[in-house]
Amino acid sequence: MVINSFTVAQIKELAGRNGGPDDELLQAMALDKRSAVQTLYKHYVTVGRKKEADFRRLEKMIAYERSLQGPCDNIVAGVDEAGRGPLAGPVVAAAVILPEVFFLEDLDDSKKLTPVKRSRLEVNIKKTSDAWAVGIATVSEIELYNIHQATMLAMLRAVNNLDIQPELVLIDGKFIIPGSKLAQKAVVGGDGLCPSIAAASVVAKVTRDRLMQIYHLLYPEYGFDVHKGYGTVAHMTALSVFGPCPIHRRDFAPIKQLAKDVY
Repeated sequence: MVINSFTVAQIKELAGRNGGPDDELLQAMALDKRSAVQTLYKHYVTVGRKKEADFRRLEKMIAYERSLQGPCDNIVAGVDEAGRGPLAGPVVAAAVILPEVFFLEDLDDSKKLTPVKRSRLEVNIKKTSDAWAVGIATVSEIELYNIHQATMLAMLRAVNNLDIQPELVLIDGKFIIPGSKLAQKAVVGGDGLCPSIAAASVVAKVTRDRLMQIYHLLYPEYGFDVHKGYGTVAHMTALSVFGPCPIHRRDFAPIKQLAKDVY
């Protein structure tokens, strides 16, 4: 391909089609002496290397997840939660069943991703997955059962809400889900090892963050839209001024210390 007669804008348009330049165009860009074209070429080389590394990493995750499956475990659901540690708001769990063949760019433990990447990835996970669902345990349930049991309850609800019944459930962490009769395996660090758990971690995190955005509209003085209920300096300062609100977890130590007669 000869691109000497093309303007930089035309080359950029060609390169941007179909998700990036093909090998022929990339080679032509490499031979072009114009500095703007060279800058564009280096950009796409960097993007290509990242995608290749992302693909290889995902391949390893898929291989690891399959090593956990038995011969009859063809439908695998990954499960993870978001919101164990905050001082306010519910705990949210998600369950995701991915197809046998898929590619999800940037799929990883949700904590390693920026909010923008998480939001984009969550949309792609929902489009790509064979099934996904969420489960929520409320602040009242956290106070009634404790945070661990409430987390397990949210996970159970997420699995039960799936449109497809999995043959194996992989759960991030050290514990399996009480009350489920499905085959289960706990995977420590699973959100960075298994693609289905990583996908669940993203869906759970984005879902909970959206809920906290809604709570921010109800209780704007606490800044839930920023810290999502975690015990940041700003959050603790707001608590010292306004006291706890109805979505604060009253059994958590900092809230106990600040609790007032409103309860």
